[in-house]
Amino acid sequence: MQLQRLYPRPGEVDAADAFARLDLGSRAPEGRPYVVLNMVASLDGKAVLGGTTRGLGGDADREVFHHLRTQADAIMAGAGTVRQERYGRAVKSDALRAKRQDEGLAAEPVTVIVSASMALPADLPILQAEGAPVVVATGAEGELEGVLADVTYLRTGADLPVMLARLRREHDVRSILCEGGPTLNAHLFAAGLVDELFLTVDPKIVGGADALTLAAGRPLLEPVGAELVSLLEADGELFFRYRIRG
Repeated sequence: MQLQRLYPRPGEVDAADAFARLDLGSRAPEGRPYVVLNMVASLDGKAVLGGTTRGLGGDADREVFHHLRTQADAIMAGAGTVRQERYGRAVKSDALRAKRQDEGLAAEPVTVIVSASMALPADLPILQAEGAPVVVATGAEGELEGVLADVTYLRTGADLPVMLARLRREHDVRSILCEGGPTLNAHLFAAGLVDELFLTVDPKIVGGADALTLAAGRPLLEPVGAELVSLLEADGELFFRYRIRG
């Protein structure tokens, strides 16, 4: 998949090369992983279409999505997103696993599910993926039954700084790619825990006053600033990479 690089240096770049050797873990601050969000939104800023992200983003976005997953130690999402999107194994092919290993990462990333109540059906594909490394961060007691994944638990409740510190300390996670949803994103921004944002803008207008944006919930106490790192384009879709200020 070829992308047009619009910034900083105009030219053509392959998606596999554009999202390679980002070395996110080397940027990790003391005591926690480096946290990167990856989201897709419509032209009018909506992060879902019909309740999921499946109607947003085309072939180029899917290519970018899978290559970004090769760049982090862990993939993180809220329980609602995991249920709605029916999460499965994080890396879909031997070639992508080999890419991770070539860059010094484990062949398969840890999947971190943030769940207040641990309301996770056992038939979720990720939980039925035999041996898949999964961490459930929750304040609930008990354990999931009938799962084949290798599930461990972090009883951190809603304390995101503690959760990230324990992922770094106990699971050697130096970089996290967070895929939402919007509520989890908003809490991460509010806690000052987001380091970068990858944002795909799909040239669609969704409309609707209640449709979620990429950070939902209460307004932030102060707006969060960001610096543009790069901008790519394919078939009218725009791929922004921002570094968060502060």
